[in-house]
Amino acid sequence: MKDVAARAGVGLKTVSRVVNEEPGVTPDTVARVQAAIDALGFRRNDSARLLRTRRTSSVGLVLEDLADPFYAALSRAVEDVARAHGALLFTGSSAEDPRREQELVLAFCARRVDGLVVVPAADDHRYLLPEMEAGVATVFVDRPAGLLDADVVLTDNAGGTREGVAHLVAHGHRRIGFIGDQAVIHTAAERLRGYREAMAEAGLPVRPEWCAMGPTDPGQVRAALDVMLSGPEPVTALFAGNNRVTVTAVRVLSALPRPIALVGFDDFELADLLNPPVTVVAQDAPGLGRSAAQLLFRRLDGVGPGPDGDEPTRIELPARLIPRGSGEIPPS
Repeated sequence: MKDVAARAGVGLKTVSRVVNEEPGVTPDTVARVQAAIDALGFRRNDSARLLRTRRTSSVGLVLEDLADPFYAALSRAVEDVARAHGALLFTGSSAEDPRREQELVLAFCARRVDGLVVVPAADDHRYLLPEMEAGVATVFVDRPAGLLDADVVLTDNAGGTREGVAHLVAHGHRRIGFIGDQAVIHTAAERLRGYREAMAEAGLPVRPEWCAMGPTDPGQVRAALDVMLSGPEPVTALFAGNNRVTVTAVRVLSALPRPIALVGFDDFELADLLNPPVTVVAQDAPGLGRSAAQLLFRRLDGVGPGPDGDEPTRIELPARLIPRGSGEIPPS
């Protein structure tokens, strides 16, 4: 900083004000100091800055799989908000492994991130209590924390599924199958609840062979569909519990001699270009990420989101039914 001050012909305090974007410096002086910084290759020492401010201007994001288009959109929205607040975002994928989630979270905390946005894989997050009590702001997104009261931003999974199943009922279907992810996952359990509620509201039975929960790899989904589409009362419509299930279902159903109606939870790329285009219940992935990050930075700024200030906040965003064709096929 002494070298920058000498080259720009200003005092050390002026250099500090320019670097920290403080008021009270004329535009000409800012330009002169910035030119000296560029010429000398000056870089601020963030380690020293941390000792003074106790803030690193960084946040961590832990999600299931960054390669998943849903989480990629969520991550980009968090990054945009972080950038607007002058913060750097660190991101890691838990691969739905509770131990991996904890390792990532604690690794970010060890690097002194100011806050965390977490898509939970674990069902017990009390390991985060010491970090939160030490001042690490934490917001959970897509799923609530386990055994811990904390801020959370969710989608109305049950309500969106009810609307999607009711849409199939309205188009004449009475035998509707459901394939979802593992029931221990909050979003999967909520979507299953929405399916059962919609069927009950329509006065329709749910036969055991019409409902499958578990890993969503293609082999498992194909096996579940084989069961649902065989026997004396095969399903005439399917509700797919996430975009991975939907993609496999499209491949299987396209090879059948008779049409099967399909509604999927989560939109996916090219869904509108298939034949028929796929009807979906779409989440607002960018909205989830943006809301979670905005809530996190309000906490970091000491602004309580609700009237009680420190009380945990729960935000639930609606899902949106997008009719495109596959969900409007009548029973054959």
